[in-house]
Amino acid sequence: MKALTNILLVTILTGQFAIAQAPYNMSFDSVDMISELEESTVAATNFADYSILTTAINTKYSEIGSGLFKGKLMMVSSKKIGAIGNGTDSNTGQPYTDLFCIDIKKDGQLKRPLLFSRMLNTKDNEGQVAFTEDEETIYFTRSTRENSKNFQLFKANLQENSAGNWINIQRLDVSSDFHSVENPFIKDNVLYFASDKLGGFGGFDLYSAEINEDGTLKEAVNLGDKVNSDKDEKYPFLTKEGKYLYFSSTGHETVGGYDVFASRVANGNFKTPKNLGSEFNSKGNEIAFFLTKDNQGYVSSDKDSKEGTFDIYRFYKEDIKQLIKGIVVDAETQIPLPNAEIILVDEEGREIGRQITNDKAEYDFPVVPFDAYTITVMKEGFKDSVIEFEADKGSRFTYNKNLELNPTKATIVEVEDKTIIDIENIYFDFDKWTIKDESTISLNKVVDILTGNPEMRININAHTDNKGTKSYNLDLSENRAAAAMKYLISKGIDANRLISHGYGESELLIDCDKDCTKAEDQINRRIEFVIIK
Repeated sequence: MKALTNILLVTILTGQFAIAQAPYNMSFDSVDMISELEESTVAATNFADYSILTTAINTKYSEIGSGLFKGKLMMVSSKKIGAIGNGTDSNTGQPYTDLFCIDIKKDGQLKRPLLFSRMLNTKDNEGQVAFTEDEETIYFTRSTRENSKNFQLFKANLQENSAGNWINIQRLDVSSDFHSVENPFIKDNVLYFASDKLGGFGGFDLYSAEINEDGTLKEAVNLGDKVNSDKDEKYPFLTKEGKYLYFSSTGHETVGGYDVFASRVANGNFKTPKNLGSEFNSKGNEIAFFLTKDNQGYVSSDKDSKEGTFDIYRFYKEDIKQLIKGIVVDAETQIPLPNAEIILVDEEGREIGRQITNDKAEYDFPVVPFDAYTITVMKEGFKDSVIEFEADKGSRFTYNKNLELNPTKATIVEVEDKTIIDIENIYFDFDKWTIKDESTISLNKVVDILTGNPEMRININAHTDNKGTKSYNLDLSENRAAAAMKYLISKGIDANRLISHGYGESELLIDCDKDCTKAEDQINRRIEFVIIK
């Protein structure tokens, strides 16, 4: 029985690849078990929570979104307004497609599809379109009735002061009778498209080509094996800031046929694509994803169709919030280290945040799922630490990460007329002389110097700020000097090598009367370890 189960499982999983090759004709009954097996992993990779709603313009024919023009939604559809009897495409079983434009309501709902242009709509198949930023040039795709699977790429210019007259229609050199060019998208004067041309990784790949001044294209560049697979990648869309490339694929880990994926773009490189998750992608096909605002957009899907026709859906998304938090600690003792500075930088070198750890040595930063960061930690008396971190979860999550620092060694330096053991400041709680845990790390550096120089003797001189009375500050400084001396003795240093003395506020480094800032007060509050010659 176990052997039979294994054979059935292998047969089902092997069948997945054959099914994915024909996403428009698949029988979903045969992939139910596959989806159940995959759903637990795909569902864990969501970037955001999505609300997906239908639109009012969907019919029994295919409707596929294709970006915006003059604030209206562009659509490719096989519905033929006023053109009954135009014929049926044998490859889709539907009428040949035209371009439409649609009004968008404030809530994202769609209304009144109208034929886009009598100059661009023909009796052939019209495909996806893209516009330059000034909306003066259109790049569009078209396939003939004789070879309806093979789309060619064209461009046209909007005639000046016209009501939608597109002129100078030109077929671009990237087109060929031997491969298809589909799904154009423009970002920063670069045209992205899908093609099954030779030299790719298999099926349809995504490419980019810079646009020349005359509107023609430079040589196309494959987006690489992070994005492209041995199956199909189509419908590229880059976010406004260029941080993410969204596209549809049958070749990466999918819920159904074509799923929408997002690839983080960092320093011009694409990271491994992540599935938007089973909340967004269905067992059917999701294509033509694009955002119209940061938190809303449109996608086309055949998930509710038994005939394989596509409808346009509007969606709203709420980005998933994540947090990285923890404490900064000494690497050896794990003692918490307040007042450490932490800088969080993203993959492109942009500073995301900067913090100083609080009295409990705590820090926290918001992070984005699947982004990578560099964390730099700095503190006086410690070596800077640089840590690489990736937010590798796809749900609401808090990453707990303690950041470790290694102390620097103390040095012997000449300061004015004194020779001192140079370490960072020793900290005490306000109005107290108990040695704080973090300061024992600093005092251990003095222990190391004294242990390595057994003949060395030192004065331990404590100073305060000028807050409070002079007599109080003098007593406080003497108690703090004595506390430091007591600690050194506890670590095996002979008491005869040590002399403690309190100076109160008599030797301020910054004489700012009673208006000192907190930083100036901190400089004045110090302990010096002066070597007796």
